Amino acid sequence: MMNVRKIDSVLQAYLNKKIFCISFQKTGTTSVGKFFMEHDYRVATYPVSERNEWSLKWLKGDYESIFNSSDFKTRQVFEDNPWWYQDFYKFLFHRFPKSRFILFERDADKWFDSLKKHSSGRTLGNTYRHSKIYRREWDFYQNSSQKDNFYSSIKDESLTIEERHREHYKALYLLRIREIKEFFNEFDENRLDHYLLEDPEKWQKLGKSFNIDVAKDYSIHANKTTS
Repeated sequence: MMNVRKIDSVLQAYLNKKIFCISFQKTGTTSVGKFFMEHDYRVATYPVSERNEWSLKWLKGDYESIFNSSDFKTRQVFEDNPWWYQDFYKFLFHRFPKSRFILFERDADKWFDSLKKHSSGRTLGNTYRHSKIYRREWDFYQNSSQKDNFYSSIKDESLTIEERHREHYKALYLLRIREIKEFFNEFDENRLDHYLLEDPEKWQKLGKSFNIDVAKDYSIHANKTTS
């Protein structure tokens, strides 16, 4: 019979193989988390990130506080914030050499439409953080309604996302996807799993990549935005 120390060692080796979903918000991140939960993986979802203030710690550059948290150490799959932020994936790639990354991509116009609908045409969550990620810093600083909500978790949603912003967001979205694929092609293409959100067989393909037996009729669409 395997002793307790051996069990702990096996579990830790399992948890060290982190899986990060680095898709943009509104690109199936919640569905990825639910997919892994339904296949018995230990998943850190958005509420876990919020409880630990991981997004705020990312903004401060305090990465080790994220990695030293109990919730990070005891989970294997990570979806939503802050894993998809800017170039964080590059740091995670080197910091966790056994890690894998998942990137879902969707039509850029449909992505922007979903982003715009999500908060009724307002920026999502903390505006300062949003402006940093989506390169709207000047809009943030020029907005007279700001209350110096810089390094905080306040969800002020104080900027608008309007049709006039479409090309700006789309360009940033497409550029970042290209940069991610270039990075992994250069350093280790086997650590990136890239899928199209519109692909009807995406979950079966994802399952095959992680040796998960997925039913042919399996489908999931969590956190769908409605008008």
